[in-house]
Amino acid sequence: MKTLGLLLTLATSVFAQSVPASQAVTTQFEKVVVIRMKNQTDILTALEKHVREEKIENAIILMGFGSAVSTHYHVVSNNTLPPTNEFHQNENEGVDIVNINGAVLKGRVHAHITYANGKKAFGGHLEPHSKAFTFTVVTLGVLPKSIDMSRYDDASNR
Repeated sequence: MKTLGLLLTLATSVFAQSVPASQAVTTQFEKVVVIRMKNQTDILTALEKHVREEKIENAIILMGFGSAVSTHYHVVSNNTLPPTNEFHQNENEGVDIVNINGAVLKGRVHAHITYANGKKAFGGHLEPHSKAFTFTVVTLGVLPKSIDMSRYDDASNR
């Protein structure tokens, strides 16, 4: 157990040195893609499909809204590296989608979603099986392929 702790400490130290504390890129959108999903459409699967079809390498998820008939998301459940995740799923819950944001990084969708019902707002990292209810709309601001987004998701750099 001590060996595993030492390896994690060393990996975290090396990782912290290789990734800058912050990084900024100045650019313009090449285009904006608006995606509409109908009832029972898996939101994440549809986003991934259109990213592939449009050959999007990097993009910013500008916004999303609509409603969902089922929800599936995860949240970080600890405060030390490596992170652990807690998954939440409800297959029979009508809720509003008050926001979807995130990015497409190296062709991979990294989306966060906020749901709301009559009592609370909740959400986290979008997972498969979150399905549109009445409809869901997501807008992507597509970035030039020349932009290096390789360090924007720290988890993929470990």
